[in-house]
Amino acid sequence: MLSYQHLFHAGNLADVQKHALLSWTLDYLIQKDKPLSYIETHAGRGLYDLGADEAIKTGEAEAGIAVAEALFPKLHPYLNRLNEVRASYGPLAYPGSPLIAALSLRDQDTIHLAELHPQEQQHLRHAMNPWDAHIYQRDGFETAIALTPPSPRRGMMLIDPSYEVKADYEAIPKHIGTIARKWNVGIIALWYPILTGGSHGPMLSALQNQFPEALRSEVRFPPVREGHRMEGSGMFVVNPPYGMAEEAARLQAIFKRLPHV
Repeated sequence: MLSYQHLFHAGNLADVQKHALLSWTLDYLIQKDKPLSYIETHAGRGLYDLGADEAIKTGEAEAGIAVAEALFPKLHPYLNRLNEVRASYGPLAYPGSPLIAALSLRDQDTIHLAELHPQEQQHLRHAMNPWDAHIYQRDGFETAIALTPPSPRRGMMLIDPSYEVKADYEAIPKHIGTIARKWNVGIIALWYPILTGGSHGPMLSALQNQFPEALRSEVRFPPVREGHRMEGSGMFVVNPPYGMAEEAARLQAIFKRLPHV
């Protein structure tokens, strides 16, 4: 399906969790002077305008980053990326994960981004123009399997589908199993929504059976509006780097300080 556009949801609390952990992980990885690969399966457009009608209509950024930002430590990598983007693109600009990666990584590192939606990919190419990123208009999971193991072998993959296709819940454990067998040293990070009804439950059980030492971190927050089914979000990380569990716990503590949580 090609109907999903993240502009309606950019900067929401699920983004805050995902992007804060991503920023921390990339900041950790670049401390070692060795090149790395970054792969993203569902990249979106890379840069979002929180003043756009779509973002204002849902109010998710207003209830998300606008509230959560003040609770982060001043030197957190996530805040550094936010400040860099606003300095370059304006106060209402918000970075998607591809832009966070581009700003975090070095010339020696390699970025691979898959985005199937034609309109979103056009925006993505424009946002990533200053960087030498490899961009694919191709199914994200097909791209991930084709690219692994990457060169350099050191690095991480972010898997962040829209979950509009319900079959994703059943297919994702199989895809991650295949990717992990091909790339046993890669950090594989899956974001997932926590919806009323618990549709993520069987997927997480299957993943935990395959990867009992993986990190599972979840945050909870109230639905942003009446009828909205998302009440939290999670990250499941295969081969989590040293210190990531502690960072995830700090992030959970931040979420518990949010109003009405």
